[in-house]
Amino acid sequence: MNKNIYQDIEDFALYLKMPVLKSSYREAIQEANLKEVSYDQFLWELLQKECDRRQENAKQDRVRRAAFPYKKYLEDIIVDDLPEDAQRKFKTLSSLDFIQTGQNIIMAGKPGTGKTHFAIGLGIKACLAGYKVFFSTIPSLINQLKESRSEKTLRAFGNKFEKYDLVIADELGYISFDKEGSDLLFTHLSLRAERKSTIITTNLSFERWDEIFLDPVLTAAMVDRLTHKAYIVNMNGNSFRLKETTEWAKNN
Repeated sequence: MNKNIYQDIEDFALYLKMPVLKSSYREAIQEANLKEVSYDQFLWELLQKECDRRQENAKQDRVRRAAFPYKKYLEDIIVDDLPEDAQRKFKTLSSLDFIQTGQNIIMAGKPGTGKTHFAIGLGIKACLAGYKVFFSTIPSLINQLKESRSEKTLRAFGNKFEKYDLVIADELGYISFDKEGSDLLFTHLSLRAERKSTIITTNLSFERWDEIFLDPVLTAAMVDRLTHKAYIVNMNGNSFRLKETTEWAKNN
């Protein structure tokens, strides 16, 4: 094969945005000649490599776009260290079937018991499985909603928000918010009700949510919408962080 044809192949691959083909076709040709591979098998193997790379890049892009604060995986969780209710539901939730059925998950418990780790682990697994995921703390989400309203882009934000396969709203209960924030949060979580899945992590029991929303009627409506057919995971148990700190102190 002459140099002009090689150059044309590389130009075609560049134009078609096929970097794996561009970087590996020469080696693939040599290997095919040695093994006397058929034309169709040769083409199949070359395109499979390109598809594999694109799929892997797409997975990592979904993880990046989800905006997790850090990477935590379900495989890193010591299930026996989870609170009992979380242990019982771990396998079921890890299957991601709740996303297919549009069910929510509410993880409620005191700080340090693994709520955020569990939620991020589910989120990353969902990204790798092909789902579009959005992660935010509740305070940050409310700020984004308020900014979108002031910039007159709230409708665009809402359209995008309701289409995510999974939204993870972390840290409900650490700070309260005003009526505007409460209304915006309720409206946008309601857009997803019974169609798309949302994971909420909170350090408050449902009876105390009115301390955050400051409106008993809205609080009741919020709890009703979020918990309908949802998985409620009791995350009250020994603190992961306290255990890690204690073990670290023993070894240092």
